[in-house]
Parts: sequence; C-alpha cells; structure tokens
Amino acid sequence: MIRALIVDNEPQARHGVRTRLHRAPDMRVVGEAASGEAGRRMIEALRPDVVFLDIQMPGMDSFGLLTGFDGAEPPLVICLAPHGGYALRAFGVHAVDYVMKPIDDTRFDHAVHAVRQRVEERRAHQVLRASGNVVAPPRASWETRVSVKQGGRTLWVSVNEIDWIQASGDYVTLHVGTRSHMIHESMDGIERRLDPLCFARIHRSTIVALDRVHCLRLLPTRDALVTLRDGTALRVSRRFRHRLGQDRLRLP
Repeated sequence: MIRALIVDNEPQARHGVRTRLHRAPDMRVVGEAASGEAGRRMIEALRPDVVFLDIQMPGMDSFGLLTGFDGAEPPLVICLAPHGGYALRAFGVHAVDYVMKPIDDTRFDHAVHAVRQRVEERRAHQVLRASGNVVAPPRASWETRVSVKQGGRTLWVSVNEIDWIQASGDYVTLHVGTRSHMIHESMDGIERRLDPLCFARIHRSTIVALDRVHCLRLLPTRDALVTLRDGTALRVSRRFRHRLGQDRLRLP
C-alpha cells in the first residue's frame, strides 16, 4: 500500500485529489492538510510515501515544508499548480511529476503510475541496503581522468573538463568544450566511473556535468529540457528526471 498525503488550502481541490486516489486500490490517503504548517506536522508524524502538494498556496513557500527532516528520506511529491512556472523548483523537492490544474484524469493517472514505479524502486533499494548488498563505493574510486585513443597516442582528459557525454552505439562521445572524443565504453560503464555528485544520467543516451547546467524547463510531454552554459540543449527523459533535483544544481 502506498501512503499519500494531500496538502492544499482549497477543500474542493483536496476532495478532487482524494476522489481520484480512492479509485486506485494500492493508494491510501493517510491525511489531508489545508496549510503548509499543518502539512509539515503531518509529514513528520505520518511519514507518507507521497505528498500531493499545491505549490501556490497563499502566504507560504510550499516547497519549504518538504525540507529538513533529520536525515530521513523525504517523501515523493506530485506538484499541483495552475501553470508550469514552478517546474524548476519542483525537481528540487523530489517531484515525481507536475500536474496542472484543473486536473485531467488521464494526466493524474500517469502521475500515480510514476509514483508506483518510484516507490517500488525505493523499497527494493531499502531491502538490498538492509541485507548489506548495497555498498557505496569509496570517494577515491571515482575517476579523475579518462583515457582517449587518438592517432596512435593515448590522451588523458580530466573529468572536470567534460561538459556532457553522449551514447554512440558501442562507444560514448565525451564533449569537452569545442572538442569531442570517442571512447569504446558503454553508458552504464562510464556512469559507474564518474562521481554522482558531479554527473547525472538524464537520458539513456546522455550524461551531463551538473555544474554546466544553466537552466531547466519542463516540457508538455512530461520530459524536460536542460540548457548548458554553452547553449547546448539536452532532453531529460521522465525516467531520469528525478536525478536533477535543484539541490544538486547550482543555477544562477
């Protein structure tokens, strides 16, 4: 069972979300809050799996109530808003999806499906972690440079110089400023070698250096688009979108 909390200052809006959730046999509404302060207390007390959050409640910063929970894993979030202007901040609160009001039933069902997938992933990871099968690699294991074959020579490219990485069949292309280097490596392989605090997989064929990201924009398709500081635009797929939390980005 997936435990859901609804936080919205409008009774009619809460009723609409509650009614839709009651149609899903695996979703259980454990509480409702009409204000951010009440919502925060309920999050701390009930520890819901997901919060359906109105992010434009008057007189408060809705995002603030989702931070600082003593190291506990924060709940997943479905953001509810009248427009897409809050999309960037939504990523920073572990937003699974962003549903605009008035709520469309099909769109809402897609969001609930995404929650199911994320909850399953979290619970599977918790089981592995409890069994001792998940061990974080030591900091020293991350690569600091990547070897590149070029004209019979071996060059070394510092990972700090890499802007983004693109899959090219059985190879990956390292984009380094105006230059590019192709190496025989899979995306999964190169991802395992890079520090996850510095790089994020945003698509099955794309890895991006987080400090190169200039802006992030939500698309109507539920994908997103990142623009790098050099103007390069890269698509972020729904599967990997949660990896670009605003707490990981340093946007101007």
